[in-house]
Amino acid sequence: MSIAQILAVIIFVAMFVMIVLDKIERHYVTLACGVLTLVLVFGIAMRDVDAIIETLNLRSIFTVGFWYAAGESAETSAGINWSTIIFIAGMMVMVEGMAKAGFFQWLCMRLAKLVNYKPVPLFIAFMIMSSILAMFIDSITVILFLAAVTVELAKLLKFNPIPMILSEIFCANLGGSATMCGDPPNIIIGTSLGYSFADFLTNTGLIALVSLIVVVIYFYLVFRKELTSTNANINPANMPDPKDAIKSRTEFITSCVIFACAVVMLVSHAQTGLTVAFIGTVIAIVTLLTSWKYALELLKKVDYKTLLFFVGLFMVVGGLEQTGILEIIANFIGQVSHGNLKLMVAIIIWISAIASAFVDNIPFAATMVPVINSLAASQGVSLETLAWALSMGTDIGGSATPIGASANVVGTSVAAKNGYPIGWGRYCKASAPATILVVAISMLMIFIRYC
Repeated sequence: MSIAQILAVIIFVAMFVMIVLDKIERHYVTLACGVLTLVLVFGIAMRDVDAIIETLNLRSIFTVGFWYAAGESAETSAGINWSTIIFIAGMMVMVEGMAKAGFFQWLCMRLAKLVNYKPVPLFIAFMIMSSILAMFIDSITVILFLAAVTVELAKLLKFNPIPMILSEIFCANLGGSATMCGDPPNIIIGTSLGYSFADFLTNTGLIALVSLIVVVIYFYLVFRKELTSTNANINPANMPDPKDAIKSRTEFITSCVIFACAVVMLVSHAQTGLTVAFIGTVIAIVTLLTSWKYALELLKKVDYKTLLFFVGLFMVVGGLEQTGILEIIANFIGQVSHGNLKLMVAIIIWISAIASAFVDNIPFAATMVPVINSLAASQGVSLETLAWALSMGTDIGGSATPIGASANVVGTSVAAKNGYPIGWGRYCKASAPATILVVAISMLMIFIRYC
């Protein structure tokens, strides 16, 4: 290995270790490691200015293809994936606008009222709602609001919210795997490899649907004793009216219309040629214009730490790509599998799932995208098949432990703050078997459909 390759690997491993240890905020870690990659790997070891320019990838933003693809597939580019970052930022602004209008609070209370506040129907309804919302809204935001409302309902209805929160977390991660905008790993895979919303929906979406049916049954069987022992003698008349969550009817309707427009644009972007970067930008601008009274407040609430985390992460992964490390990994997987597509799928989906259970699935997905791209090119196998395996492995594997995905951390934190701590034992006992079950279903469905 060359000095540049050794340095790139050391920086990458150090970044991963620091993210897992969680002693320093992760955006500081990735940004520092990204700068080290630019200076040590590209500047000192390689003395390659072009590698720095390609990794920063700023000029891509000023190309027509970045905003309007004209029906052509996007090509994988090294370095910072600005499409992912701009799209996520735009969706964050929209979600903050919806939250301000009381959309999430209203939706949860309305659904609870529809099932007459009965524990078992409420349990199932919230799982399904968690999956559906996570198809279009970041799973972190979905769980943040769902867990808070679940705790509120638990106090009113006098039941233990832990079973519901655990099932909501899992279903949010599962629902996020169904579309390109549901989970950050899918956004990275979609924008990097040029796959559309419809591509994900008709491939991983079908797997997620079958898995959701199995998961709902699984969690019901696991928690049925706790659910059925709950006091169900509740008078619906004593419950708060869902309408109380709506602070302004005009703002509520406007936020719903913007959300619907975002969904339509995402579903049809392969036909219209509008890129996800364009969609994210337009949605953010419209949200800010229609909410001009508190536009500054919405901008302040955007999770800039996550966006900076992505910037640093892409720079570090760019170091591995530019030095040829990712190509070496792809060749190794190709040699181990002897060009057998089924074996490649099995290796990718299970390694992705196991790794994502213990480390953040976002950097893992960003690292693996160029690996599967290189693997498909060198072995002559379907890139799409490998992409769906990577998507399901990273999205679902993160559900196995409390630290595997950001939604898990948020959900357990909300529960703990309200006096319902969820330890590793309690979490893994319920979610780890469900993760293994869904990963196995995903692998079999990919085998049957594509191999």
